[in-house]
Amino acid sequence: MLESASFDNAATAAVRAKPAAVPLDPGARRWALLAGASCLLPLLLQLPPTIAAVIALVGLGVGALSWRRAQPALLRLVLVIALVGTVLVLARFSFGRDTGCALLAAMFAIKPAETYTLRDARSQIGFGLFGPFATFLLDQGPLSLVLGLAASIFALVALQRLAEIDTLAAPGQPRAPAPPVRQQLWSVARLIGIGLPLALAAFWLFPRLASPLWGVPDRALARPGLSDRMAPGEMVELMNDETVTLRARFNGDAPPTSQMYWRGPVLWNFDGRTWTQAWFGGLPPAGFQASATIWDYELEVEPTDDRQFVALDLPLGAPDNARLSYDYGIYARRPLNALTRWHLRSSPPRRFETDLRETLRRAALDLPSGYNPRTLALAAQWRREAGDDDAAIAQRAMDLFHREFAYTLGTPLAGRHSVDEFLFEQKAGFCEHFSSAFVVLMRAAGVPARVVTGYAGGYYNPVGGYWLVRRSDAHAWAEVWLRGRGWTRMDPTAAVAPERIYDTLADRTPGAGGLFGGIGAATPLFNLGDWARRGWNDFVLGFDASRQERLLQPFGVDRLDAPRLIALFVLFASLAGAWMVWLSSRGERQRDPVLRAWHALGRRYRRLRLERAPHEPALAWAERVAKARPDLAAELRRLSQNFSDWRYAGNQAGRRDARELRNELVRALRAHRPGRTGEPR
Repeated sequence: MLESASFDNAATAAVRAKPAAVPLDPGARRWALLAGASCLLPLLLQLPPTIAAVIALVGLGVGALSWRRAQPALLRLVLVIALVGTVLVLARFSFGRDTGCALLAAMFAIKPAETYTLRDARSQIGFGLFGPFATFLLDQGPLSLVLGLAASIFALVALQRLAEIDTLAAPGQPRAPAPPVRQQLWSVARLIGIGLPLALAAFWLFPRLASPLWGVPDRALARPGLSDRMAPGEMVELMNDETVTLRARFNGDAPPTSQMYWRGPVLWNFDGRTWTQAWFGGLPPAGFQASATIWDYELEVEPTDDRQFVALDLPLGAPDNARLSYDYGIYARRPLNALTRWHLRSSPPRRFETDLRETLRRAALDLPSGYNPRTLALAAQWRREAGDDDAAIAQRAMDLFHREFAYTLGTPLAGRHSVDEFLFEQKAGFCEHFSSAFVVLMRAAGVPARVVTGYAGGYYNPVGGYWLVRRSDAHAWAEVWLRGRGWTRMDPTAAVAPERIYDTLADRTPGAGGLFGGIGAATPLFNLGDWARRGWNDFVLGFDASRQERLLQPFGVDRLDAPRLIALFVLFASLAGAWMVWLSSRGERQRDPVLRAWHALGRRYRRLRLERAPHEPALAWAERVAKARPDLAAELRRLSQNFSDWRYAGNQAGRRDARELRNELVRALRAHRPGRTGEPR
């Protein structure tokens, strides 16, 4: 009974003394925090700037406050509630991938407040590795990959240093110093090199699925594509965003920049303030007569989680896995939540829907009652003066904008009669003001009209030989229906005289392009960087199931079906596994020159059948050899004793000691040559 009680007490003491209670020294804590910061950085770069800044500041503050002493549990609880609430408020309580990743980053930012022991540090690093993984849910670009790889390397180095702490020295003796950082980095690089062939085999040869095995909620805070609505001031945020939305490569001549109108949502309905799309789901695409000019091009569309994307005005047809709406909007069959490529052909129309149905005419003339009385009066006056000449009314409006109006992004928020305020008081605005006022004016004069949104212009990258369009190129123009011509594009924004463009996009966002200016801040570095991103998209992100099937076409294999892919994957995975086993089996004895020399010395006695067994201690082997060959006993005992002291006695010899022992073993190898007189035979 006493023995049982003693055993229980010993077990309890052992549990209390487990490594989880080992405190962190300042060096190990610095490495744990550095690894955590490197894991958090790529995720923060993909979050909205305000949320990312709040989380980063909180993380820095928590790290500084918690450096010397632990914070009370109540304070940590209050911090969690406050930070989570702040993130949700900034996210407008929208739930999706962005919000989930932001909450993950917020939780990790306050993790240092409870990181003081070995177990805490390991938990923080393990939790932190979810940061790069979550980053790839939001972006799969090369920068995210590089930062994620760097974070993984820092995390592995930190875990190695924590392992050194876990190997406790004897009581009362100092802990063994950690290996140099360069040595640990080399060790981590070796681990990555061992697993790299298997990862490459899985990427290139594992059969690609047409759709994921699980659904991921849409991005709640992501940069969206073009909206299906237009309200005063909403396009400013989009026009100040220089993120690339698409890249286009033309097969042949490209249109002039002034003719690059990338058609997106067409807006019909107006409630006095906001323009929205109309639903003509049952109608086929309206007919149009194409001109002799045909543009053949390929679009690389960045993900938006929407279904609609843009095409040059007007597309001749819908590509595979997409459809054309009545007003020539292009809709993908699935949400564009990944990089997609589309082959399109477009042509500027000669005539576009010359016969307009009465129901559509009424929709293109509809205006809400009780809004913009001065605009209605002006339109009625123009109608009386022009008679039945709709084209003259449209041209009169264009002349008015050219003569009296200015272009600026700095406009106050409009009131109830927004068009009246713009036409008669402000006389300055940007594309959404011009297009909205123009269409209202046309409808009030009895001319069918609608708003078209999309992008205008583009920037030519001479390095890659393609055009790129950014969200800052967002634009809105108008289409009016004229007898004999049908829908005709009218861009009142472009009619503004150049000397009255007071506030261009290039003034507000350096490098912004579009229909009204070049890309002044573009540099060769920008061109090269975007070309590298496009190459990454083509080589990595664009590697889908169809390209995987054509992987071996250069070797005469037209198509790789699923069974062949699986067979190839098993073959290369087996080879990669054998490579991993071979490198791992070499172990430390192949990396350490002292161990290599020691094992080589043992193999010299193979001809005498006195080779050291793998399980045999050095001194025991020396005694066994001494019994068979007393003439070699003294030298082998000395070498075995030196090796045992260096290897197992905890002397932790420096580089000079290891070199001396290796040289001593090498000299012994040269002296012990079986077959000579007096030597092992």
